[in-house]
Amino acid sequence: MTPVIFYTKENCSLCEDAYALLKLLQHDYHFTIEERDIYTNDEWLEEYQLLIPYIKINETELNCEQINYNSLDNALKRLHNV
Repeated sequence: MTPVIFYTKENCSLCEDAYALLKLLQHDYHFTIEERDIYTNDEWLEEYQLLIPYIKINETELNCEQINYNSLDNALKRLHNV
C-alpha cells in the first residue's frame, strides 16, 4: 500500500481540513497517511513552511493552495489506476 506523505504542523487549521479530506478519501481508496511534522526536521521546515499543508502522492505534489477534494481524488485515482 502506497503511503500518502502529509507535511503538517501543530495548530494548523488548514492542515486539519486537509487531513479530514484524506481520512474521508480512505473510505474509497486504500492508502496510508504518513504524517510529517515540519518542525521535527530542518530540511522539511525550510522546504515546506510556507506551503503546508503539503501532500505527496507518488509523483503528484499538492501545496496548501492546491489541496481540495477534487485534486486529492484525482491524484488517488491516478495512484490506483481508476
